[in-house]
Amino acid sequence: MITREEISILLDHPVYDGDGNKIGDAKHVFLDDASGRPEWVTVKTGMFGSSESFVPMRDAALVKDHLEVPYRKDKIKGAPNVDIDAGGHLSVDEEQRLYEYYGINWDSVLGDPAEREGGTGTGTAGTGTGTGTAGTGTAGAAGTAPEPGRTAGTPGAAGHRGEARTGPRDDAMTRSEEQMHVSVERREAGRARLRKYVVTEEVQQTVPVRHEEVRVEREPITEANRGEAMEGPEISEAEHEVTLHEERPVVTTETVPVERVRMTTEEKSEETTVRGRVRKERIEAETEMDEDSGRRGRDVPGKGRE
Repeated sequence: MITREEISILLDHPVYDGDGNKIGDAKHVFLDDASGRPEWVTVKTGMFGSSESFVPMRDAALVKDHLEVPYRKDKIKGAPNVDIDAGGHLSVDEEQRLYEYYGINWDSVLGDPAEREGGTGTGTAGTGTGTGTAGTGTAGAAGTAPEPGRTAGTPGAAGHRGEARTGPRDDAMTRSEEQMHVSVERREAGRARLRKYVVTEEVQQTVPVRHEEVRVEREPITEANRGEAMEGPEISEAEHEVTLHEERPVVTTETVPVERVRMTTEEKSEETTVRGRVRKERIEAETEMDEDSGRRGRDVPGKGRE
């Protein structure tokens, strides 16, 4: 429920429908003369805010710097026309017609507990003055003059809705726009790990090896070796054996540490482009010419775009 203290916040600020579409800007707020509670808000709609529509405030909500109402934009733009310059008040008939248009039961409005605040006093109802009856009827009727066909102090005597005045009216419009703010957040992008496993591979190495071979040497009989040659029988059989040797490669393995491996991280900076959508308000000026001027329609000098 919107309070009187919040009226100055929502005036000349955007009004959005239940689907998040901007309808227009709030221009006037009408209060219940008896309870002082905000009941209606007028919204400038149409091209350049050329028309003004009434919207109930009973289910409206003030969100940051704009008002949200549970009605579609086309529904609000089609609301019955009401002459808001006629004393700054809504008559009972006008209010009933508006409530019926928005599908709000008129009897529920009259029986609203917030309107039954019982009391005695005198006040202004926009069309006259009178005295309410304590303890009977509805509190909305206290301090109001009876409407034709109605009696103050009975369930049908709801008070008029008067326009809320919060000070001198400013004819300037406020143009707002959304600004995009980009921040960064740190999140997990992946994982890296070191894994040790064993593989077998073929290696080769060339090494020199030696071996012995038999070589038969013959030498003639000389005076130096004649004595050795004449030893033993003249004719006989004999054997002489020589042991041959060779080298063969012998392969062994041993485990030795060759390096230390570890993982570290380092940060790299790069430029990335972020794209988004922001909404901006545009203000256009238009001039409506009288028929006597010889020109009809709307005149938008230089299109008046900001």
